[in-house]
Amino acid sequence: MEGFVEDGPLDDNAVLWYTDTLKPKSTLEEHSGLITDVRFSPSMSRLATSSFDKTVRVWDADSPGYSIRTYMGHSGNVMSLDFHPTKDDLICSCDGDGEIRFWSINNRSCTRAFKVLILFPLCGSGWYGPWYLRFQPRLGKYLAAAAENVVSILDTETQTCRHSLQGHTKPIHFVCWDPSGELLASVSADSVRVWSFASGSEGECVHELSCNGNKFLSCVSILRFNHGSLLAVTRQGFIAALAVSPVTRLVSSASHDKFVKLWK
Repeated sequence: MEGFVEDGPLDDNAVLWYTDTLKPKSTLEEHSGLITDVRFSPSMSRLATSSFDKTVRVWDADSPGYSIRTYMGHSGNVMSLDFHPTKDDLICSCDGDGEIRFWSINNRSCTRAFKVLILFPLCGSGWYGPWYLRFQPRLGKYLAAAAENVVSILDTETQTCRHSLQGHTKPIHFVCWDPSGELLASVSADSVRVWSFASGSEGECVHELSCNGNKFLSCVSILRFNHGSLLAVTRQGFIAALAVSPVTRLVSSASHDKFVKLWK
């Protein structure tokens, strides 16, 4: 299968690139608002985009000239989305009003909708919904949803909160599971925390990286969790997003200097 990398969030269109030739394959142009998140399905046959236009769109990765599904129903800007790791038909998305929705691609409909709101005292009294979510790899038992400085770990079957991961003093703007689904990293401007979900230690913070007075803004790193060593780092431009290919294990980085880079 051909390798693709996607360039899109924070614009109203997205560009699909070949990873072998580094040439563009297609531009996805149907959203009328900023694209906030882009995800490939586990089989790599589809990709989905979320947007400030309050919609989620699904595209055929091989023929992405137009979307094959458009989902409407969110009352606020759609902030993030993800495919279930074992159910290629299932997508989850969240909006700025705190609503999380599950969508069926085959049935073309919303199958579940519920609200997740977190009280954030650092900004005064107020409740905030998640702006970033990711399914636990392999099993999809949990859904990590980040809102302000808390990560809620939700049971995907019951929608109940199993764990509330606290400790960040700044808003969290990224969460990422390791491929095994036993470790979760949460990233804020001043720290990175790694949480364990191995048997017997669910929700335990096992590593913390401090920025030592600076901010986590412009670095690309791959961390050996067992040794805590940094394998790669760059400081050229503000890195806005990172992704790892489950097929090639290449790391892609998107930065504010308008470049997308691939790392081995």
